[in-house]
Amino acid sequence: MAPAYKAIPNILTGLRLGAGILMFLLLAGATSGFPFVSAWLSPDDQFAMYRTGFWIFVIAASTDWIDGYLARRWNAETRWGAILDPIADKILVTGAVLGVLTSGSVQQIIIPCGLILFREFAVSALRETMAGRIKLPVTLAAKWKTTLQMVALGCQLFARNWDGWGLPFDYLPAFQLFSDALIWLAAIVTLWTGWQYFSAAQKQMRDL
Repeated sequence: MAPAYKAIPNILTGLRLGAGILMFLLLAGATSGFPFVSAWLSPDDQFAMYRTGFWIFVIAASTDWIDGYLARRWNAETRWGAILDPIADKILVTGAVLGVLTSGSVQQIIIPCGLILFREFAVSALRETMAGRIKLPVTLAAKWKTTLQMVALGCQLFARNWDGWGLPFDYLPAFQLFSDALIWLAAIVTLWTGWQYFSAAQKQMRDL
């Protein structure tokens, strides 16, 4: 029987999945996403909800590295963990993208956000369709892609609540420009890794 501590990586992955959903609900609620509740929220309440959603995102995103590290260190890698980990990542990223888009005034990043979502759904559909026929292991580039996505989205969430942090607006344009460039870069890398997966799938299908 495996030691109880070896379940910790999967527990962290499960918590990240739940955190992604909770984060999205907080971000959506902070931007009037709940018609009957939002009317009772003051601006301070909305800022507090947004900040809480941001910190949940930061903490949850950090567990993406921790659970993988612990699983490898403790030789606790499981099939369930391998399935759940990319799902948790996609829920966290998708929730953050939708949270950013609900904040408004994001015309300059609608395209990269859309491309990120399209790629994630397409690769998920590819894996599901080809399950049992070909193997598409997660590549190192895809892992770095997820890290870049999370850093870019974290910067976007931070910028969207700039006044809630009490920061001077003089620095906001430069930080926003940096955040926008980062999410465009994330979208480009995301598409590139998606192309890698589809190319690998096509090659394996030819070899069958």
